[in-house]
Amino acid sequence: MSLFGMFEKRATLENPAVPLTSMSLLDWMGGTSSDSGISVSETSSLHMPAVWRCVALIAGVSAALPLHTYVKGTRDRADSVLLDDPHPELTPLELWRLAYVHRVLWGNAYLQKVYNGAGTLVQLWPITPERVQVGRVRPTAELPTGKVFQVTDDQGVHRVLTSREILHIPGLGYDGVTGVSPVRMAAEGIGLAQAAEKSAGALFGRGNLLGGVLQTEQRLKPDQAEALRTRWDAASSGLANAQRTAVLDSGASFKPITMPNTDAQFLESRQFQVVEIARMFGVPPFLLMSTEKSTSWGTGLEQQAQGWVTFDLAPTWLAPTEQRITKELLDGGHYAKYALQGLLRGDSSSRATFYRAMRDIGAFSANDIRALEDMPPIPGDEGNGYLQPTYMAPLGSDPLDTDGPDTEGSSNDED
Repeated sequence: MSLFGMFEKRATLENPAVPLTSMSLLDWMGGTSSDSGISVSETSSLHMPAVWRCVALIAGVSAALPLHTYVKGTRDRADSVLLDDPHPELTPLELWRLAYVHRVLWGNAYLQKVYNGAGTLVQLWPITPERVQVGRVRPTAELPTGKVFQVTDDQGVHRVLTSREILHIPGLGYDGVTGVSPVRMAAEGIGLAQAAEKSAGALFGRGNLLGGVLQTEQRLKPDQAEALRTRWDAASSGLANAQRTAVLDSGASFKPITMPNTDAQFLESRQFQVVEIARMFGVPPFLLMSTEKSTSWGTGLEQQAQGWVTFDLAPTWLAPTEQRITKELLDGGHYAKYALQGLLRGDSSSRATFYRAMRDIGAFSANDIRALEDMPPIPGDEGNGYLQPTYMAPLGSDPLDTDGPDTEGSSNDED
């Protein structure tokens, strides 16, 4: 079997090159076709505002976080020319934001590694996941992982690359080769939400929410009906006519129309779909501007935001990126780490209390605190000193008496 034949047979759910329109999600899973009637793809899903917000939030917050390089075994920062300027046109934020968008939508991010004449990795170029198919071959000494990538370039030419040329950051998956597209897995929910959007537009477009109906027992000519409607609108519209009495002839009567309960429940179902999409992407509903059933004020909101960072953003999106960069882009003596202090620091009063306590017990120096606040260190060594809490000396001893008796024994011992 040829290498390209292997790629052609890999038409599974986690393969981002298989279009959703070629086979429905339930067909892949042994069921029947979807009943929503909406074709969902990674790009068309962005027409749903909740999906757009989830993708923009995860990608924007992740890419905006400072990504630092450290020396292994220490807390010393190291410079990385590649991470500081990975692309000749895109800024680091723009490059990694695009990579996160690809991971959130397709479940995989692919960046081509570009080397200079000396064999040094100098640039990273993002590749749209729909152009890539991933497979495995028998591992060799030159290709220990056995992972290969078939990439289609702008001219439609297929090129087979390896992990030396491609940085692959997979999302959650179940085969160890690629990640599963969240959009594909949530295609039913997203399709239902988009169908609800279309139905809502049709509901208002058809005029189902008329204010009322003028009803008469006589058959009116078009000009008579228009004259009656004009008289009614003139008598009932505007603040100046709020308490005015309307006079109708020809046996006409007005019957107001209210929204049926079924339509009101339909609008509630649209709100439920927003919660479903938020659940699928792991984003708290309040970050999607949906605060009907949660607090939107005070520490409750702060705790929810920190919970999102702790339980979803960091382990699901940030940690895999850190480890993949450390494994493939840095040498063995360095590692990459996102600075999450800005997201987890809390309010100013809580931070001040925490810093004061850590400073008092000698755990933090002044420069440690300034680093957590994204402030430059104090020049010289004045900010690197740690304080020793003198009030924790043994009972009965004078911590300032350097010539006194040994303070390690009991203070009640007598000569």
